[in-house]
Amino acid sequence: MTEKRRKPARKAARGAAPKPARKPGPGDSTAAVDAFMAGLEHPCKSEIEALRKIIRGADPTIAEGVKWNAPSFRTTEYFATTHLRSKRGVGLILHLGAKARDTAAFAIDDPDGMLEWLAKDRAMIAFADAGAISSGKRALQKIVRQWIKHV
Repeated sequence: MTEKRRKPARKAARGAAPKPARKPGPGDSTAAVDAFMAGLEHPCKSEIEALRKIIRGADPTIAEGVKWNAPSFRTTEYFATTHLRSKRGVGLILHLGAKARDTAAFAIDDPDGMLEWLAKDRAMIAFADAGAISSGKRALQKIVRQWIKHV
């Protein structure tokens, strides 16, 4: 029995341009999130819609899609996902995408103490109700603008 040999993986040349961001798929659109939301039965549906609007309004480069069976947000990579299984209210998980990143210089100014750090590269923001979302709008947008600089 003969074995097929695999070709060795090619390494990128020094100074080579980085790979372009992946092309968006069918679930990577506002239309996909709209369709997901239309079928969603959740007690905080209106709060989730409010979060979508606030996050998209934080920066014009932010797009959305359905990732991990929840409305999620991206620039070149996904950086935030709504946490739909929260016991009270709704949450937002902020992460740095799929690639491992150096977090040594990773710092987010959070004077309102909104972030609950889950790991050195992941945090959650919990909102109990629509009032908490409304009152935290400016602080959330400031955090999102800082966060996307690291993605």
